[in-house]
Amino acid sequence: MSFDFSSQLESIAAVAATHAAEVDRGTFPTATLAAMKTAGLLGLVSATDVGGKGLGLPAAATVVERLARECGSTAMVVCMHYSAAALLEQHGPRAVREAIARGEHLTTLAFSEPGSRSHFWAPLGAAKQDGGDVRLTARKSFITSARHADSYVWSSKPLAGSEASTLWLVPRTAAGLRVADTAFDGLGLRGNDSSPVTAEDVKVPASARLGDDGAGFGLMMNVVLPWFNVLSTAVSVGLMDAAVQRTAAHAGAGRFEHAGSAIADLPTVRAFIARMRIATDQNKALLADTLAAIASGRADTMLRVLESKAASGEAATHVTDLAMRVCGGAAFRKEVGVERIFRDARASLVMAPTADVLYDFIGKAVCGLPLF
Repeated sequence: MSFDFSSQLESIAAVAATHAAEVDRGTFPTATLAAMKTAGLLGLVSATDVGGKGLGLPAAATVVERLARECGSTAMVVCMHYSAAALLEQHGPRAVREAIARGEHLTTLAFSEPGSRSHFWAPLGAAKQDGGDVRLTARKSFITSARHADSYVWSSKPLAGSEASTLWLVPRTAAGLRVADTAFDGLGLRGNDSSPVTAEDVKVPASARLGDDGAGFGLMMNVVLPWFNVLSTAVSVGLMDAAVQRTAAHAGAGRFEHAGSAIADLPTVRAFIARMRIATDQNKALLADTLAAIASGRADTMLRVLESKAASGEAATHVTDLAMRVCGGAAFRKEVGVERIFRDARASLVMAPTADVLYDFIGKAVCGLPLF
């Protein structure tokens, strides 16, 4: 029998909602992650033979989407954790997989670098053999959960040759790793502890390699990218859903007392909310179809994976623009609940792979050209 986590998820979402305001001020979502550990949801995608729930990407997307309705930062932390855990399930050491399954190990991705920017598949950081160990040197531009994750799934140039990449499992506490001194205080997703991290001759055992030397690009494209893009889409869909609900609630409750009417009595307002609902439902449908394509191995699977994040990122910015427009001056007050969603929704467009990079990939795919 598969694990039914619906009731646990609603309880966890309530915790996320309770702490959303403080998380938006920069507090890491520790309370929500603790609730996920208790419910077994941090080990949702871990195999049953290591003590996990053995569920896949559709279940992970359900969790991330529900969390995003309450707190975008929390949803992004979990998105990164599941994306990294999916790779570790295939190539990580059993002890780490067991710790993830118990909810005692938070992991994340460490791909993007200042030198290659949104081209996350092209690391500039070096890996050098040192006897039975490897020395890693790199500057990572942003790592979600940088100060709180127990491990990073880290990319570097391969040990042999200069092309492609290699992936490593790097403990956050490894000597030579330095997280930026300043805590993240960005436009949105303020509680996800995103920070630059520098590796200065960090020593890891050769056994920390994930997959073969030089195989990192294939693992990024075939494992990490589908998980990350789909779960990023789930974040955007959850944010859109929240924006629709809160905008409709404000429009129904807000009144023009001198005229004896509600904001929602205006046809233009109803039309704006209708457009928000349609865009949200369109992206829910695209998310569902992407998951179906992955599950069945359809020929258009990679196209759907690319389209889902690009479309949902654009739609989330549009939907939250309309939310601010409908709610008017009140939208600038935090109690209405749309300005945080408005800010959080913008991250998807610029988080690698960015929307513009995805459009290029999609155009190449449609035109029958190689992506790389």
